[in-house]
Amino acid sequence: MTDQSPSISLSSSAAKRVAWLAVQEGNPDLMLRITVSGGGCSGFQYGFSFDSSINEDDKTFQTDGTKAVIDEMSLDILNGSEVDFIEDLMGASFRINNPNATASCGCGTSFAI
Repeated sequence: MTDQSPSISLSSSAAKRVAWLAVQEGNPDLMLRITVSGGGCSGFQYGFSFDSSINEDDKTFQTDGTKAVIDEMSLDILNGSEVDFIEDLMGASFRINNPNATASCGCGTSFAI
């Protein structure tokens, strides 16, 4: 029997960036908190922050020793997604490749399901 629990993953690029930013903040135990909230031009928007605590309704995911934390409601919407870190001519940012999104905004932080 395979585990069908909702999950997300961090690319190695995202994991390295989170680890580097946590060290810059002086707390290598910080985790990347990913949230989904209503709003944005497409209906939902992604949020990224750092957190050192895990709430009762949170799930954690780990890549290369770096942890991401996400609440159960956001995880339902992001199930199967990969968090990546992109550096290009437009700047550097975390991006989510969400297989559940039916549309997204040009900014990359707003989406519809």
